[in-house]
Amino acid sequence: MYAIFVTGGKQYRVQAGDVIDVDLIDTDQTTLKFDQVLLYHDGENAHITASVLAQCSVHAELIGNTKGPKVIAFKYKRRKDYRRTVGHRQKYTRVKIVKIAAA
Repeated sequence: MYAIFVTGGKQYRVQAGDVIDVDLIDTDQTTLKFDQVLLYHDGENAHITASVLAQCSVHAELIGNTKGPKVIAFKYKRRKDYRRTVGHRQKYTRVKIVKIAAA
């Protein structure tokens, strides 16, 4: 059994027990519910109809916040003595998928 859902403009394929990093979710709750399910597979059949997906949700447990790898942006102009280095680390929220609820 697995589901594909959307959060933060990205799609994730998850099963119960998976630990994934999603874009930063600023909340004080310890449990999360993702309602925007695109596909639900029950082991035999894939369900993509709107009536079935409206009743599906993905329940997750908040583990904590983390940062991704550092990305270096370096730009320069030749023969002009111009160099700029900028680093960036994207912030993520780590969640553990508890269950996929479907009616």
